[in-house]
Amino acid sequence: MRRSKLLYVPFWATFVFLYLPIVVLVVMSFNSGDSAYTYEGFSLKWYGELAGDERIRTGVINTLIVATGSTALATVLGTLLAVGLARHTRSKLLDALALMPAVLPDLVLAIGLLLFYGLIQLTLGLYSVILSHALFSMAFVTAVVRTRLSNADTSLEEASRDLGAGAVATFVRITLPQLAPGIVAGALLAFTLSLDEFVIAFFTIGNAEPTLPIVIYSMIRFGVTPKINALAAILLLVSFTAVIAGQRMTKIGESRAQG
Repeated sequence: MRRSKLLYVPFWATFVFLYLPIVVLVVMSFNSGDSAYTYEGFSLKWYGELAGDERIRTGVINTLIVATGSTALATVLGTLLAVGLARHTRSKLLDALALMPAVLPDLVLAIGLLLFYGLIQLTLGLYSVILSHALFSMAFVTAVVRTRLSNADTSLEEASRDLGAGAVATFVRITLPQLAPGIVAGALLAFTLSLDEFVIAFFTIGNAEPTLPIVIYSMIRFGVTPKINALAAILLLVSFTAVIAGQRMTKIGESRAQG
């Protein structure tokens, strides 16, 4: 039975609704004029002005520190949690608890973390944001690695144990190489999430120098400028690159498992 072409209308309309504002933002970032809403000609001057803005440079440095630190923590802890849940402790309750930070509203998680830090009397700063982002991202790393574990060949692990290798040696030499594509994909996803996360950072950074999303928030309170469009276009490029790379690593892992 031939499908009606009208069925594709909602599909393409949804794509246009989602991506047309992004296209407009990128186009307006090359605007030669000072208005963020009227295109006056092609220019790269706003990208040049980004490099000379001290607030943006500081925000970028702080964001990279937070994203790198939280990604490292989330990747290690998320991988170990995924292996533990899949290989040693099978529990639907623990599975739900492990993934809960990913489904909780950011505002609820941010307020909870702020109250917890106050309870343990932890001084807020970049390290508190790193810990908060690691907790948030760890759930996504766990989910990605769990998916890779479901396609892993357990017979190799069993053969390794039968031949006398211990649990640690089996994990390092057999399990970890099989999980490598999933781990890399989870790390890229965690880095992307931390890179543009605003709510949790806003609540848990205290009086420290702000991250880039907080800097952008402080700038748009006085109106959107082409400089902000240029900065947003760069963030989009970084995010898209990381997401595509993560998807590519996941497909490589799946193809290796099937092969």
